[in-house]
Amino acid sequence: MAVTSSELVLSVRGIEKSYGKNHVLRGVDLDVHRGEVVCLIGASGSGKTSLLRCMNLLMEPDQGEIVIEGAPLFRHCGAERLKLSGRQVSAVRVKTGMVFQSFNLFPHRTALENIIEAPVVVKKVARGEAEARGRELLTRMGLPEAGHKYPSQLSGGQQQRVAIARALAMQPTIMLFDEPTSALDPELVGEVLAAIRQLAAEGMTMVIVTHEIGFAYELADRVVFMDQGVVAASGAPRELLLSSPNPRLAAFVGRFTEQARLLGPLTSQAAAPSSTSPA
Repeated sequence: MAVTSSELVLSVRGIEKSYGKNHVLRGVDLDVHRGEVVCLIGASGSGKTSLLRCMNLLMEPDQGEIVIEGAPLFRHCGAERLKLSGRQVSAVRVKTGMVFQSFNLFPHRTALENIIEAPVVVKKVARGEAEARGRELLTRMGLPEAGHKYPSQLSGGQQQRVAIARALAMQPTIMLFDEPTSALDPELVGEVLAAIRQLAAEGMTMVIVTHEIGFAYELADRVVFMDQGVVAASGAPRELLLSSPNPRLAAFVGRFTEQARLLGPLTSQAAAPSSTSPA
């Protein structure tokens, strides 16, 4: 993938977050540009998901600044604190689409009803227009016949693709994915990754928390390795994953590739990498 614009979509500066004595984010800075795909990798507890949730204020940082498309969402820098109303926060947050690990679909509503809920209720889109858009998104996700089905009638991979369609229905500027394949059986991972690949090909700006090292190598414009609450390394996938001098990153990549079974084909350029999931 290649970044399609130098325009800054998301900027976080000096993000700090603690839970009691557990300091999970330690002054994190990160910029994301339009059309860029950024994959966050790192061990469990490194701060990836906390950072992602701070990006759209699902989790409020203790300190720092968050700006989305030039609009400040959060600022608490020393004595300076930005006070936004709930409506103002919602107006900025709507620019982000969030896809969770566990789908979070309404079980008592069909796939199409899940997709149109937010556009109709939040954006006041006419129901007929929302349904037409919802069917279009289901087709785009490879689920043209799933609109009338309830989540319990769908596989995990299908539910996650409905969740992606639901996020897209709000026409976000940037999509945030929190380990979107971690709750799936291995045979269902590929269909969700294919849907995300399609979004990347269409130029969607994305930040993806993932353990799929091969997927990050293949798809990302930039890989960000988080370790103990900080950005420990950041760069293009080939340089970062194949030749980073950071010993903790090397150990992390080695652990998930099982003795370089993934990196062997990459080094020889014999084939595109396959995705790997944590044990």
